[in-house]
Amino acid sequence: MQRDSRDHLRKFMAPEFIFGEGSRDLAAQYAINYGLRKLLFVTDEGLIQTGWVDEVTRTLKEHGLETVLFPDVTPNPRDGEVMRGVDLYHQSGCNGILALGGGSPMDAAKGIGIVATNGGHIRDYEGVDEVPSPIPPLICIPTTAGTSADVSQFAIIGDTQRKTKMAIVSKAVVPDAALIDSETTKTMDAELTAATGLDALTHAVEALASNASSPVTDLNALEAIALVFEHLEAAIERPDDSTGREGMMLASLFAGLAFSNASLGAVHAMAHSLGGLLDLPHGLCNAVLLSHVMQANFDDARKPYLRMGERLGLFREGIAFSEKKEILLDAVRGLVRRAGVTQGLADLGMKPASLAALVANAMNDACLVTNPKAFSDEELQSIYEAAL
Repeated sequence: MQRDSRDHLRKFMAPEFIFGEGSRDLAAQYAINYGLRKLLFVTDEGLIQTGWVDEVTRTLKEHGLETVLFPDVTPNPRDGEVMRGVDLYHQSGCNGILALGGGSPMDAAKGIGIVATNGGHIRDYEGVDEVPSPIPPLICIPTTAGTSADVSQFAIIGDTQRKTKMAIVSKAVVPDAALIDSETTKTMDAELTAATGLDALTHAVEALASNASSPVTDLNALEAIALVFEHLEAAIERPDDSTGREGMMLASLFAGLAFSNASLGAVHAMAHSLGGLLDLPHGLCNAVLLSHVMQANFDDARKPYLRMGERLGLFREGIAFSEKKEILLDAVRGLVRRAGVTQGLADLGMKPASLAALVANAMNDACLVTNPKAFSDEELQSIYEAAL
């Protein structure tokens, strides 16, 4: 019997990845395997200060590989930065890209790769499956535990004309190799550890509740959530704790595999709008919005949210749904608070006068498509107001 629809079908994509301390040392081996001779090395000034850039550059040089450094990436990468990177890529005769950093350098590297191969401007590729040709070989070494850009189909780039963040979603931007080395996260301070860790939590929660989820993404999402609850506070309080750092890096990996394939939801759509307008840290925006969006979604995402609570061991036997709902929301709020995020959106600079623009940009974000509840403009505005 022939089915009328293929809506039930799901695909799962992931790059080749190596997980564990010391994996960053394999960058040269992968570059050689891909036939690279000169790599555009995308990073940021802060990471140069940590010593990781010099270490990786030295390893590449020892294997006869050239690098061209592009460190001009800001915490929320912008379209102009991407286009300057494209110019340097072509002018220097590069034939591959290496990104070392958090989500910003990795997303910028993806954007550079898109335009280097396909031409035009990075703004031409906003949306889902809008990148026609593969990008140059891309190797990612993440230095934060949360953004998961090293394993995802997403690139988030700031559009300086519209003052919002563009979501570019395409299998073309899945890196060729991710070298996931938790040792690199030990140079993060407590604030960045918290923000990126809560970003990982948001990725997992939204992937779990997504209307494009699958048994495979659910498995990764639930494990990521449990790992964040288990390890985030230790990673914040004891930055040299290898167990906490590795646990959070694993959480980031699992969350990335989940959301890259199930997509995200209203938290990210709203956070992209906030970050683009006010130039705010993405993980912090997610952390402030997460429990408010979960509350608004709860009736439409009852089953995945209750699975989350069960995985965390939060529920006593025989308690009512309404009590389970409050227990789970309190657990999320509690973790966010213990991670040091106690601000509302007003504390971050959001003003009621910005609401119309924020809502308009969020409503046009690709992440909103897979939110379990279809929100109206008025409902998104109410969530922003509740998070003030």
